[in-house]
Formats: sequence, C-alpha cells, structure tokens
Amino acid sequence: MSNEVKNCADDYIEKQLFSGIEWRIEQAGELRLEGRSGYANYACKTPIPDRAIYRIYSMTKPIIAALAVLLVQKRLMRLSDPIAKYDPQFSKMRVLTPNGSLEPACKLITLEDLLTHRAGFSYEFNLGCHIAPYYRKAEILADGARDLREMIRTLAQLPLAFHPKERWLYSMSIDVLAHLVECVTGRRIDALLQEYIFDPLNMSDTGFRLSDAQLPRLMTNYGRYKLEAIAPLNKIEHVLEENDVARMYPEQSSEFRRGGIGLYATAQDYSAFARFLLTGNSDTGEKMISNDMVGLMRANRLPLSAVPLSISGQAFPGYGWNLLGRVMTDVGQAVVPTTLGEFGWSGAAQSYFWVDPQRQITGVIMTQFMGSNHPLHEDMLNAAYATL
Repeated sequence: MSNEVKNCADDYIEKQLFSGIEWRIEQAGELRLEGRSGYANYACKTPIPDRAIYRIYSMTKPIIAALAVLLVQKRLMRLSDPIAKYDPQFSKMRVLTPNGSLEPACKLITLEDLLTHRAGFSYEFNLGCHIAPYYRKAEILADGARDLREMIRTLAQLPLAFHPKERWLYSMSIDVLAHLVECVTGRRIDALLQEYIFDPLNMSDTGFRLSDAQLPRLMTNYGRYKLEAIAPLNKIEHVLEENDVARMYPEQSSEFRRGGIGLYATAQDYSAFARFLLTGNSDTGEKMISNDMVGLMRANRLPLSAVPLSISGQAFPGYGWNLLGRVMTDVGQAVVPTTLGEFGWSGAAQSYFWVDPQRQITGVIMTQFMGSNHPLHEDMLNAAYATL
C-alpha cells in the first residue's frame, strides 16, 4: 500500500496551503510512518531540517497536566483540593453574569476543575464569551514579557465567566495550574518539567527557551490569525504569509514560561511524550506512573450535560475531556477513524497529536499555520489509518 500520509502532505504543500508538514506515527512502540514535506521557510525554499523545532501552543497543556498528575501521584497535590489552598488569591472569586452583575462564586475552584476547564476562566479568543474583552484589555495572552506570577495575579483579579463546575469552557486554567505547581513545589515550572518529564523521556529539544544552536531549526510561522485578538465572526482568508508571534511567544527569554502555551518541541520529542501517555514508561522502559494513575488521567471527566464540546464554533463531536485533553466517548459521532478512549490535543498553529490505546498507536503532526480553514488533521488521520 502506498504511503497515503505522504501523499496527503505533499498535496497540501503543492497547493501552497502550508509551508512544511512533518509527521511521526508509531504502533506498539515501533516507528511505522515518519516523514516531512515542504519547507521550513516557503519564500526561501529552506529545507525542513532534521529535528525541526515547532511552537506547539496548546500542545503544551497535556505536558503541564501530566506533570500535575505526577505530583498527585507523589501526594504533593490532590485533584479535590481547592486551589485557594495553594494560592489565597483564588479564595474569593467573583462571577460576572451575562446580565452584567457580579456575584460571589458559589464554589471554590478545585485542581480537577482546572484540568477539565470547568473552573470559569476563559480566553481572549472565545467567541461570544462576555469576559473575553477583559482578558484582551489586560493582555493576558499577548504580553509574553510578563512573568507567570504577574500574569496570574492579573487573571485572579478578573471575574469568572460562570460558577465552578457549571459548564465547560476552554480557558487559561492550565496557566493557573502551572503557577500552582510552582507554589506547591517552590520551583519554576521549566525546572520541574526538565526533571520529571523531559529528562526521563529524552526530550532534548523541548522547552520554553531556544538556545542559539536551536534557533536555525525553528520553523517559520504562517497565517493571518492572531491568537490574542477577538475571535473572527467569519473565517480568515487562508494565506501563506509569515506571522510574527514573538511578542506573545518569545524565542529566547529566560523568564518566559506558561502553562497553556509556550513550549517549543520537535516531532520526535512529542512522540516520546505521546508514547509515555500510552505506556506510563520512561524512554528506557522505567515505570514513571502507575497503571492505575494512567487509567485515571485517561478517563473522561465530563458529564453528558457538558458535551458536545466547542471552541468558538469549532465542534469536537464524540469527544469528552480527560485530565490531559479530548477523549473519544462516542465513536458514533466521530468524523475521523478512531476508537473508544482515543485521546490527545492540538495547537493553534495546527500541530496535533493522538494516542489510541486500543490499537497501541501514537501520532504527531507538526506544522506552523495560524487560523487554517483546511481539514489537515482529519485528512492526515484518514491517510494514516488507511496506510496502517
């Protein structure tokens, strides 16, 4: 059978819809499909380098969540703990109702609420969210020079969009989680990630800051969409033009660290992380997390009243949410080949990963384009399963 994944990627590149696409797919720990198509920079026709580096945006979230689960296993945190236990700033949160009145939050936010995006926080780009304008005014996302602690201090002063546990809304809750991890341990999130995840998984090119040696391997970012801007009512024109995101996503700042975005990674590194989510093991086969805890973090946490999930009009049919990201709960609604329990997430620049425990498959797709109107993920998944 021909490599349908390469054919799919080549087609997107030939149509000048993306500059470069890279993929890595494993099954039962063995590499099955790997490749790249296109260029690191389209105008210069720069080849995609070995171990190309990508801004993974929200694919940062599952890594931060996995770190939190490891700390839960070590009994340093508990899913049921109110987050005010770790930072009193969150002890008296207020809710801005849709009619414009402020009222005290009826529950304390818990660690599980953060992991499942049911705390009441939001994002600048959440279409129709009544507190999103306050996020934009405060430049919660836009200012990459702001220290994590200062960003969270500003966020804690803003009202919630709803009472904790009331519903699901994609949000900056994992940034809050990263801050709380620092509060609990007294250490920076980047140092903790290095010790607990990056070193054991040999993720040598993953971090919040690029070295001088890594910079030449950074892929150029494209598209007209700005993540910190108001969500557009209509689709943005898909144009292959360079998109400078350095203010929000600094390349070499020693202070930059976040929870919801911010990491740089290679396809190879993220594949190692996906493999860990499948097995619970380190790069050398050492058990990093118990099988019971693996099951805990993979299980759907949302009630039926919280689905279907949607982010600014983009639906995720058939998916619930576990402690890491989306999880397939109803295959009858799926739009791509999948199985019950398949899980993963994606990034704003169109990176994507999935873990299929039933078929023992992990997959990573990397590219750099903000605001794409094309179903790259669906097409690549269809091609992957057709080839496998």
